[in-house]
Amino acid sequence: MRLPSPRGPVSRSVITALRRDPGHLPVASAAGPDGDPVTDEDLQLTLWVCYELHYRGFEGTDERWEWDPGLLALRSVLENRFEDALRAAVTVPPTSPPTSPKGVPRALAALTAADDGPPLSVFLARKATVDQFAEFVAHRSVYHLKEADPHSFGIPRLAGPAKAALVEIQSDEYGGGRPDRMHQTMFAATMRSLGLDDSYGECVDAVPAVTLASSNAISLFGLHRRLRGALAGHLAAFEMTSSEPNRRYGNGLRRLGGDAQATAFYDEHVTADAVHEQIAAHDLCGSLAASEPGLVPDILFGAAAALMLDARFAGHLLDRWATGQSSLRIPGALAVARPA
Repeated sequence: MRLPSPRGPVSRSVITALRRDPGHLPVASAAGPDGDPVTDEDLQLTLWVCYELHYRGFEGTDERWEWDPGLLALRSVLENRFEDALRAAVTVPPTSPPTSPKGVPRALAALTAADDGPPLSVFLARKATVDQFAEFVAHRSVYHLKEADPHSFGIPRLAGPAKAALVEIQSDEYGGGRPDRMHQTMFAATMRSLGLDDSYGECVDAVPAVTLASSNAISLFGLHRRLRGALAGHLAAFEMTSSEPNRRYGNGLRRLGGDAQATAFYDEHVTADAVHEQIAAHDLCGSLAASEPGLVPDILFGAAAALMLDARFAGHLLDRWATGQSSLRIPGALAVARPA
């Protein structure tokens, strides 16, 4: 993957440094301007670049940068701003009784049931143009081309029933050992059906901070052992709110002429996530709460953060489309090659 284009002084310093040998990081102040970290283009891109060193890395970048102390120190400053913003933006519901691990699945169900985010999936099912659907897919590619990878960081950090539950979910995400059934692979096929370049990271320059923030939050939770509860809660919310929207996405793509291969990613999630939501809420989060009661607040925080970020993302797309604008940071930046 190529390094992306910078979006401010901090990302410019980091991206410039990553083209050199590790050990020298002349970075501008990471404090950044006062404002919302979720929509801070410089902050979110810098975090995304730092995190990607733990995934597939960048062409021409020395792999020793992954654990460079100076880069990790900078990342920590940005992570603290981002995490503080997430915690300030969500309300963690109490369980019943407030500290009872047994109440976690019920609290997760109540949290997801109360979610009233913008109706993005309804719009995509009924009204979206093919260009708008392609934009949606481009946004989602930032996560879906590495789907499940951030949550897999949680496997060695769990034990017993919670570990087994996470492995069960992840096995399905990775196609049960069949490369062609990996959800990452299936999403790439959806991209190609819309004429999009399915290369890993290809769409990053085109998408705004609010899109990167949704992906960065999972990496934040996954790469810090102290946030393993938030990682589990995030996955639970993700699975518990996935099945019906994916049904709509598949129907929307069929409405626009998508064939079975194009919609396979969404159709797969309709059935898989209906099962995963039970495993995630009860076997993963319920078991984790029972074994480590102190993680209950973070489990619910992770779920609430997932819902909040998804709502912010959906609101951005719908607001732009309502005024006839592209939802992309750089309109027309996608390489779209549809058959005549």
